[in-house]
Amino acid sequence: MTADAELLHDPTVIATRDLIRIDTTNWGSGKSAGEREAAEYLEARLAAMGLKTDVFESEPRRTSVVARVAGRNPEKPALVVHGHTDVVPSNPEDWSVDPFGAEVKDGCIWGRGAVDMKNMDAMILTALEEIHASGRQPERDLIVAFFADEEDGGKLGAHYAVTKFPELFAGATEAVSEVGGYSISIDGKRAYLLQTGEKGMLWFRLKSKRHAGHGSRYVPRENNAVTVLAEALVRLTQHDWSMRLTETTRDMIDALCELIGEDATQISPDELVLRTGSASSWLTASLRTTVNPTMLDAGYKVNVIPAEAVVAIDARPLPGEEESFLEQVREIVGPDIEVEIDWKFLGTEAPSSGPIVDAARTALDRHDPGAFIIPYLLPAGTDNKSLARLGINGYGFAPLRLPLDLDFPAMFHGVDERVPLESVVFGREVLRDFLLSY
Repeated sequence: MTADAELLHDPTVIATRDLIRIDTTNWGSGKSAGEREAAEYLEARLAAMGLKTDVFESEPRRTSVVARVAGRNPEKPALVVHGHTDVVPSNPEDWSVDPFGAEVKDGCIWGRGAVDMKNMDAMILTALEEIHASGRQPERDLIVAFFADEEDGGKLGAHYAVTKFPELFAGATEAVSEVGGYSISIDGKRAYLLQTGEKGMLWFRLKSKRHAGHGSRYVPRENNAVTVLAEALVRLTQHDWSMRLTETTRDMIDALCELIGEDATQISPDELVLRTGSASSWLTASLRTTVNPTMLDAGYKVNVIPAEAVVAIDARPLPGEEESFLEQVREIVGPDIEVEIDWKFLGTEAPSSGPIVDAARTALDRHDPGAFIIPYLLPAGTDNKSLARLGINGYGFAPLRLPLDLDFPAMFHGVDERVPLESVVFGREVLRDFLLSY
């Protein structure tokens, strides 16, 4: 029997594949296949461990589940361990496999959610099952949550949960979830990125309004809604959003320099992060505010000058700069452009040293001796942003030891998303030891 064939029987591999086969596509703006079946799968497994579960729906089929696991030392603050069960859309024509087939080939599980983040959901679930089966308890109380709707900002999932049921998270001061803990290669040396902060999230629309008219008319550019919007958009996207280090990114630069023997005063942060290979796209974005137009809407017929033109913007300002960023946006686009906020979350930064980081390092070192941790600021967002509203410090720690040739960051929301079987098994084992010791 081959190694891959043996791994097919591993409980984390099985659970990952089971979850991928449940279509939980989330298109955003309330359109979704729903997370109910995935939540029911997870709730049944939690209940089988004798755990009391709270299952709730913010809207029909938008289902989340929360359970509390008693720890050996309940006097310690509780730890939230959470994942989300929704996934972004996938076009089967673009994929080489069925996005919901959970096919195994080339040593990997392929499918939408293999990376973001049904692998971690499975790691959490099976780590808890292993702890339960052994008769042990985690070091502290765990609040285990599987949320709906993370891929649309958590409006119908984590945000709803902390607003409606904050008591479920009573006593928690820290949380761990996705987009951290995975390995990267820097100058041939393996290191693990630990997410200790997140940039802010601002989804907004720029809207231009003018008079409609026949497409054959002469209309000065300042009277055409599309032209006015286009010019404002060019000004916004060409603006120099200069690099600025936060407390988290300073710690990241220091750690990178320690790993590869560079002097932080002799190398620019941009030059340094470019040496992180496939992770450089994440880390470069963590050094500055980013502004990306993502959707355009104007008009309904080719020979009609539209009365309105709209562009959707996904902006990720640095923590603490959200309000000043919006002021800059309004100044750049000018008074003729309306700025409408769709969704707003403040950035977060948690300490990049301390007991929780030490526990993560120790757990990794047990399974990968000499494991080196690099704290970083996630340029995207997770449900940790919602938990931060309750004063809970969030970390990204989904531990995965990865092959050097796998462009793992590209797997997030990418085509042919996949994760190595060995990596999810490694992740369960590290997460198990982390939960038992921290």
